[in-house]
Amino acid sequence: MTHPTPLADVGWQHVGGVSTVVVPVGAFEQHGPHLPLDTDTRIAVAVASRLPDASLAPAIGYGASGEHEGFPGTVSIGADALRTLLVEYGRSACRWAPRVLFVNGHGGNVPTLVDATTLLRYEGRDVAWVPCAVPGADAHAGHTETSLLLHLSPEVVDMERVEVGNVEALPDLLPRLREGGTRAVSENGVLGDPRRATAEEGASILDDMVRRATAATARWMPSATGMLV
Repeated sequence: MTHPTPLADVGWQHVGGVSTVVVPVGAFEQHGPHLPLDTDTRIAVAVASRLPDASLAPAIGYGASGEHEGFPGTVSIGADALRTLLVEYGRSACRWAPRVLFVNGHGGNVPTLVDATTLLRYEGRDVAWVPCAVPGADAHAGHTETSLLLHLSPEVVDMERVEVGNVEALPDLLPRLREGGTRAVSENGVLGDPRRATAEEGASILDDMVRRATAATARWMPSATGMLV
């Protein structure tokens, strides 16, 4: 089993044997007062870079993050631009790669990923996506993401600024969140409780994410939404 070869590090003459191109898809958005703006991208890169027998493309570091635009620092390119980017990416990469796999680190990208991959597959291109997700994860900048970042990039986590956010279940929050954005349901931008996050738990969460994504990639059974199951 080999981990992905970074495409950014090689010349075109080394790309001829590529089978699957793995593309991390993240976002640039607020993650509470203690986590960096590129948290989702860091997590997507971490998962993608651990998938076996593939080639790793540079990350797409911006996504559809309109729900977080009430906080400074967030940059959202919106669903339309993201869809165009993903579709054109898939069309171009599939000229020389048999498969393209988007590894998604931001929940707000999901509807656009479904739309884009469904179109690409309709056009005959073998494109799919997987989420960076595990059962029981909290919604945003809480225990799950804080643990992951403490494992991956502890130097950018400011645990002195950790605050509890809104801990209501996400389904209960969604109507207000969709209407008014994250700021309407959480003044500090956190949905969850990151206070007891640890690097050790982050390592375990990442292992679970990678295991799930690896198994789904090995099966390569895209659902009707383009997600590998």
